[in-house]
Amino acid sequence: MESKDLYRHLLGLSEPWTVERVDLDMAKQHVEVYVGHPNGTRFACPECGQEYGVYDHLATRVWRHLDSCQFLTYLHASPPRISCPEHGVRQARLPWAEEGSRFTHLFEVLAIDLLQAANVKRAAQILRISWDQAWHLMERAVLRGRAGKESALPRKIGIDEKAIAKGHQYMTLVCDLDAATVQYIGEGRTEESLAAYFTAFSQEQRAKIEAISLDMWPAYINACKAQVPQAETKMVFDRFHIMQHVGNGVDRVRKQEHKALLEQGDNTLTRSKYLWLYNAENMPVAARDKFDQIKHGNLKTARAWALKESLREMWSYHSMGWAKRFWQRWYFWATHSRLAPMIEKAKLIERHLPNILTYFKHRITNAVAEGLNSKIATVQKRACGFRNRDNFKIAVYFHCGGLDLYPVSMTHRKPG
Repeated sequence: MESKDLYRHLLGLSEPWTVERVDLDMAKQHVEVYVGHPNGTRFACPECGQEYGVYDHLATRVWRHLDSCQFLTYLHASPPRISCPEHGVRQARLPWAEEGSRFTHLFEVLAIDLLQAANVKRAAQILRISWDQAWHLMERAVLRGRAGKESALPRKIGIDEKAIAKGHQYMTLVCDLDAATVQYIGEGRTEESLAAYFTAFSQEQRAKIEAISLDMWPAYINACKAQVPQAETKMVFDRFHIMQHVGNGVDRVRKQEHKALLEQGDNTLTRSKYLWLYNAENMPVAARDKFDQIKHGNLKTARAWALKESLREMWSYHSMGWAKRFWQRWYFWATHSRLAPMIEKAKLIERHLPNILTYFKHRITNAVAEGLNSKIATVQKRACGFRNRDNFKIAVYFHCGGLDLYPVSMTHRKPG
């Protein structure tokens, strides 16, 4: 097979495009492939699809293609333009690359696969391109994927915050709980940052939201109430965050008691901070004997921990009625415990109880959002952090957005 036929197959070219010549530069280790079309060829308008003769050609452009036997391979062509009576002068679509790209479709597919598996620096090294070029490929993939994504609100959404840098710098994440994907990233964690997501959709679309999982952050609550019809019946305050609040109450009891015991020369609670944060079944085997000894002592911290462990049972009930009865018993126990931090947490939960009990209607949690948060943390660690917020968003959408990142004309698609 001649080199021209070989590269016609490798590039996937079909009529009217042909390989006119192939040059091999041994010094540079480059393969230069020149592509053209016969005179008189007609091309379709990219807007309406009507075919017209060639109006003119743009200057010769170069696209990077997949390597040939470790030689860098470049495709050269002069893109034709047509003159459409309705849409004016337009560049005809090229079968090997998207408009504005300097890489062929096949090269972009390889780059996307590598960028998903490695950080930008490593992917750029493997592809033998610059960091900026690799990042640009990622950015193009995200813009293409988001443009092609159906504009619809998920039925069940999770709302969470993500710290992106030191100094309390946060972003608001909206997740599709069914698809386990990030749908939206907003600046900060204010009411406005979440409201901006909802206002992009009509009132009718927002009314179709079935359930919203979130923590008890007032800004998010206010945004949901203002933007989502009947939000009061759809919001579910996440049990993970509820238990986190109660765990903080246990830790405050421990701190107060530990300080009092140390003043008496008693170091019973020394180095026990993290033991009280475990659930009973998750307690490390190596720490169980020590914890059992402390737990059965006459300690305020042990009583606070017992309150925390007991509250977890509320979500095991099958009906809202039985869960509410359990809550009434637990609330009486907590508020009569003479443990100020636990009393405070019990009253906090009581104020938000209606939207905690909606769990028994919708049965959702923010576990998906927390899982995505962990994945995002891995992306941050791999990139050694993001100083640029826009770059952070691109990386999150690329790895967690559930987008079809590949060029539109390619049959290759992201697995799953």
